[in-house]
Amino acid sequence: MKVIALIPARLGATRFPSKLLAPIRGKSVIRRTYESAKKTGLFDEVIVVTDSDEIMQEIMQHSGQAVKSKGVYESGTDRIAEVAEFMEADVFVNVQGDEPFVQKEPLAQLLELFNGTEGEKVQVASLVQQLTDPNLVVDANFVKVALSLNNNAIFFSRSVIPYPRNVEIAIPYYEHIGVYAFRKQALMDFTRWPMTPLEAAEKIECLRFLEHDTPIRMAITQYMGVEIDTPEDIVRAEQLMESNGWE
Repeated sequence: MKVIALIPARLGATRFPSKLLAPIRGKSVIRRTYESAKKTGLFDEVIVVTDSDEIMQEIMQHSGQAVKSKGVYESGTDRIAEVAEFMEADVFVNVQGDEPFVQKEPLAQLLELFNGTEGEKVQVASLVQQLTDPNLVVDANFVKVALSLNNNAIFFSRSVIPYPRNVEIAIPYYEHIGVYAFRKQALMDFTRWPMTPLEAAEKIECLRFLEHDTPIRMAITQYMGVEIDTPEDIVRAEQLMESNGWE
């Protein structure tokens, strides 16, 4: 199976401008994301797709692959589709540029969803991990996912889902990890659909698939990492590196 990883990298960010160039113990966020994806050995190619000359330079001066996108996009998925349209692969993986600690095991779980007879039916897949900290469950920066019995996504929200009306049972909460995998046709379909109402309300791009009745198969994983959304996340990332002895 040929798999290409595409890393969308937009310089502007509302909550944390130029966050992808922010240093984490001497390396930028985007460089760490690129190098982590390459290190897994799961991909035939890893390419950063960016709107920024600065990000292009940051990746290429460290012997990485990067291309400049031509359009103006609301989502990273739209950005990578511009490049994927002219490439051939069995699966394209969207590794978000602000995920500097992507690891092999969760990505291997993601790709496994496309294997076998059942995997042939999967068009879009992504990852979740269980949230156990009550403060993170209510934090709007953490996108929550409700899952079906077959681990398809039912809904994504920045709000608490499911709502704990029954407090006498244990309720599992799942956080969406910003890594997606697509068959090419599903990726192309996404770009041809206009932004949908729930996507616009929540600012969660994968809702566009659900609003067009395209299932998203989820793998439950143990992901030890920090998504960089705020300056405080840089501190959390450095603490994580120190506690794990990571370089």
